[in-house]
Amino acid sequence: MSLRFEPILADGVAQVSYFLCDESAGCAAVFDPRPDVDIYLQKARQYNVTITHVFETHIHADFMSGSRELEARCKGSAKIHVSVEGDATYGFAHEPVREGDEFTFGQVTIKAKHTPGHTPEHLSYLLSDTHAGEPWGIMTGDSLFVDSMGRPDLLGDEKTEELTRALYNTMREVFCKLGDEVIVYPCHAAGSACGPDIGDRMHSTIGYEKKHNPFMQLTSYDDFKKAVQENAPPVPTHYPKLKKLNAKGPKTYGHTPQVSSLSVKEFENEMKNTNTIVIDTRDMLAFGGGHIEGALNIGQRPILSVWAGWLIDMNAPILLVLPDDKELKRAVILLWRTGHTNFKGYLAGNMRAWQESGKQIKKLPQLSVHELNQNKEHYQPLDVRKDEEWQNGNIPDAAHIFLGDLPDKMNTLDNEQNLAVYCASGYRASIAASLLQKNGFQNVNSIPGSFTAWKAADLPIENKTKTLKK
Repeated sequence: MSLRFEPILADGVAQVSYFLCDESAGCAAVFDPRPDVDIYLQKARQYNVTITHVFETHIHADFMSGSRELEARCKGSAKIHVSVEGDATYGFAHEPVREGDEFTFGQVTIKAKHTPGHTPEHLSYLLSDTHAGEPWGIMTGDSLFVDSMGRPDLLGDEKTEELTRALYNTMREVFCKLGDEVIVYPCHAAGSACGPDIGDRMHSTIGYEKKHNPFMQLTSYDDFKKAVQENAPPVPTHYPKLKKLNAKGPKTYGHTPQVSSLSVKEFENEMKNTNTIVIDTRDMLAFGGGHIEGALNIGQRPILSVWAGWLIDMNAPILLVLPDDKELKRAVILLWRTGHTNFKGYLAGNMRAWQESGKQIKKLPQLSVHELNQNKEHYQPLDVRKDEEWQNGNIPDAAHIFLGDLPDKMNTLDNEQNLAVYCASGYRASIAASLLQKNGFQNVNSIPGSFTAWKAADLPIENKTKTLKK
């Protein structure tokens, strides 16, 4: 088989890039690459092809583009192709792509289709056999997702109406007019905030989406506008910054960003910079048992990318505390995906080195759901889940502040109360609790298992909003 077309999922940011090649022609293209580009180079070696084209469907806001990094690693064989529709401009060398432009890769022809709405410049790419006119697939970028559509509100209120209208027209005049058999290959899977309630499947068909995608069933613009506005998830704080960075052109490294190994003394010296953020990527129970005062506990799961994006400025100096030194590369890659590259070092020997040096250790109490229920008069539960999670049930008498909003809203909390912080499973709860502790809250407890454990223990649940107890 000579034709290869493979989706590549960047977990955490739930982003899907695509590798396309024709072995007989010896050429390959990559669409919407992430910054850790080794995977594309490995595939090129695997199939004995040369990457000649790097395409972007649009200027991304949710992850750092890897186009420039991949171009640099290809050492002259590849060029970046980006949309110049909608008067889009870029701060790096590129090949302009417009509506109707075609590119051939052996057996496959790629045709650009302007599909504005998520952004003004957005392109989708139709896939067809070189000797046949009808497309068999379409890479829809962030315009059409499985069970969902791209959001039109990321460029601010002044552009939202215009982009909503454009997105509606794209849906009705482009996607709805494609054949039912055309396969849909989106740029995101479930978990991304680039669209509401994106489905779990990695791809779909136009026919399936016409029948089941609620947005594609709306024939009235007013109904479409209402649905888009009512279902939009919160806009992550890093989106506007990443969009500007991706338009300007991210820095290239030629390798995964390098991070220095620091002794305990060197680590302490770096901590003296008041802007430095210490990220402890250990499990919440390990963090709770003992950590460096002021550290944020963003555990080393794929979702680390997203919460670092939400809560940490891309320019902030970062120090890392790892579960084990060998976990360094994975942590760096996850942070790189949302634009964090200002690494000042990692603690060599992790927390074992810190504690054996006789340094101060801070604890974050872990409270079981049973302890919380049995002593509920002594604690104020704080729910940091998303609004839709909160509305589907909560621990009785809980207050609610979404984790992404916590930095701006923690001043509404009483810092003398015994706070019992929970989310769905405990991961976000530990982030929130460590953030509160870092900001001077002394009576903070994290709930392992959180609402999942609460329900499993068959404890009381309420479905109405409660205010803080005074």
